[in-house]
Amino acid sequence: MKLLGTNTSPYVRKARLVLLEKNIPHTYLIDAPREPGSQVARANPLGRIPALILDDETCVFDSTVIADYVDTLNDTPILIPRTDALARMRVKRWEALADGIMDSAVVVRIEVLREKAFQDAATITRHNDAITRALSHIAEQLGTRQWCEGNAITLADLALTSMLVYLDLRQTERDWRAAHPNLGAWFARMRERASVKATLEN
Repeated sequence: MKLLGTNTSPYVRKARLVLLEKNIPHTYLIDAPREPGSQVARANPLGRIPALILDDETCVFDSTVIADYVDTLNDTPILIPRTDALARMRVKRWEALADGIMDSAVVVRIEVLREKAFQDAATITRHNDAITRALSHIAEQLGTRQWCEGNAITLADLALTSMLVYLDLRQTERDWRAAHPNLGAWFARMRERASVKATLEN
């Protein structure tokens, strides 16, 4: 299978982390949808990344759908609980928090790239405030735990890692580590995982 994406997309990083943690053989192809000759629009009618193309040319799109699908391919590890409905909900809720922060960070990124005269200050403030609130909630919920849910890595940890990498990339002025030292310590541990290092190197 092939994963189409870019190194800066937090949604692509989440999909890559799931594939790497599950040890699923795949080829990662850097393919920016806006570039001439991109395969993305042919594979995904929405023209968005990540797009996972299976061996039979079936395209799986949206990072949440990719994560759900890939997690069923083997049991080592199980990233989304399968028999405990509440545990599954909590993992997916962590993912929703991380994805929501990424969504807001992307909106802010788009706005700040506009000429100053055309930026919507209210939109920037609203989304930055949402990020700040959500980070505080995440830090409080995480506490001193090693993992977001239970006693092993789950999709929650991978989604959270992807989000924090993106904040470091696009919101360098946000000193979230000083505001939430426990989250900073947790992230430092996650960055040492082979899967995370792989996505940071390429």
